[in-house]
Amino acid sequence: MSRESAILKMMPALGLLLFLGGCVTPDYWFDLPVPGAAEKPVPPTASFTLTGPQWQEPPLLPATDNNTLNLSLEQAIIFALRHNRQLQVNQFQPLIAGTFEAIERGVYDPELFAELLYSEETASETSRSTGERFSVEGEDVDTIIGLRQKLPTGTELSASMSHRRSTSDRTPKQQEARLGLTITQSLLAGFGPAVNMVDIGQAHLADQASLYELRGFIEALVAEVETTYWKYVLAEEGIAIFKRSLTVAQQQLDEVEKRIEVGVLPRNAAAAAKAEVALRQQALIDSRSTREKQRLRLLQLINAGNNDQLDLQITATGRPQTATSPFTDLSDRLLLAQRLRPDLAEARLRLQQQRLEVIRTKNGLLPKLQLFIDVGKTGYAGSFHNAVQDFDRDNYELSTGIMFSSLINNRRAQGHDLAARASAAQAKAALINLRNLVELDVRLALNETERCRRQITAGAVTRSLQEQTLQAEQERFAIGASTSLLVAQAQRDLLISQLAEIEAVVNYRIALVNLYLAEGSLLDRRGINTPNIGYP
Repeated sequence: MSRESAILKMMPALGLLLFLGGCVTPDYWFDLPVPGAAEKPVPPTASFTLTGPQWQEPPLLPATDNNTLNLSLEQAIIFALRHNRQLQVNQFQPLIAGTFEAIERGVYDPELFAELLYSEETASETSRSTGERFSVEGEDVDTIIGLRQKLPTGTELSASMSHRRSTSDRTPKQQEARLGLTITQSLLAGFGPAVNMVDIGQAHLADQASLYELRGFIEALVAEVETTYWKYVLAEEGIAIFKRSLTVAQQQLDEVEKRIEVGVLPRNAAAAAKAEVALRQQALIDSRSTREKQRLRLLQLINAGNNDQLDLQITATGRPQTATSPFTDLSDRLLLAQRLRPDLAEARLRLQQQRLEVIRTKNGLLPKLQLFIDVGKTGYAGSFHNAVQDFDRDNYELSTGIMFSSLINNRRAQGHDLAARASAAQAKAALINLRNLVELDVRLALNETERCRRQITAGAVTRSLQEQTLQAEQERFAIGASTSLLVAQAQRDLLISQLAEIEAVVNYRIALVNLYLAEGSLLDRRGINTPNIGYP
């Protein structure tokens, strides 16, 4: 078999190779491992699935006829997830980040190209035989159509078909048809999917990181909603306590004034009771102001809608639960935090990004060496149809070779490689430091939770003893064995113990939220699903 016949028979096979290459997408050349480790189910308290970003005006919250909103903790969380404006803004970030991966993959999309060129010429020529000068007019029309594509292997493929029609007033019309196939393969710099898919891999990791960033924001939002809700409950309970204490203080003042009228007590004995009433009134004013501040913050978090709904009054239907048994699972919570904390997952992905950059910069240190093959088949005739049929003849074109280039010293590539390696080492050190900080957060949060749990029991005992103390002081005052000042002090001590008792319960609930936030399990425990997020 002649070399011409072998090349001719190879043309359909090479054309098929290019066609198949045009159908290849880089989606499966490079799979980034994002393993989802086996997870233990965490019992949720509510079920809610976060939807995609939507720009729409939130509906008005269901208020009663007297402009009061009955709000439970679960409702507050759901309203915030659906209507919080900052969350709506942040939800677009993963969508934007996801487009970058598609953009990078588009580099390897096949490209269809076509060209059309028309040229004409009028020239003077001299006959060699007679020496006579004569004019020549001619025109050429060139068309080309083809398909080319880059592959992640470092290969560039191009297949084309061209046609040229030449006419002249001195020569017969001639048409030329050509089929061509060009393959260029990088052998050193730019060789293989490992380096050529770096941009796609980094874009994919950035997309995943944006999801963890969004999860971290949602966790912080839910924690802030719960904390604000319980602070509002605490403010309401404080108002109720101050009202009761003000009533008791007013009753004590009335009793003192009656005794002054009958001459049992001197007139200056009412000063202590009046001061106690004034202090209760001041405390009640401050407590109402605190409740108003927490009300506005809570309405802002759940996005009550238009500004008029900031006038909504809130009736909190949730009540803080009492403490449970002591926490003895510190090691399990530390492991849970290492797996679920979104900032840790994001840091791991950033480290993988830097490692991919090292792959790119290391390859950039190599010289460029390319192997190219260009195969063509050309037919000549007076018409396009006959020119195509002329492909059956033995004429062919074949060129192959290598191209080499290398920068002396290559300081630019060396600088990029050094910076990439330093950034990767920095990202690794930052990840180690973050792991230590996460462990510290969990230990501190667990310590605070345990302290608040113990304070609940201690506060209840203190409040009970202060009630007995006040009762004893009032009985002594009734028989003249005590003064109004001592009674007022006993009332103040009881008030402080009552506030401390309810604060201990609320602080315990807030400490639990901070503990779940520190270990990264708050969303799972609340039954909130953030789709398409694994745990690397």
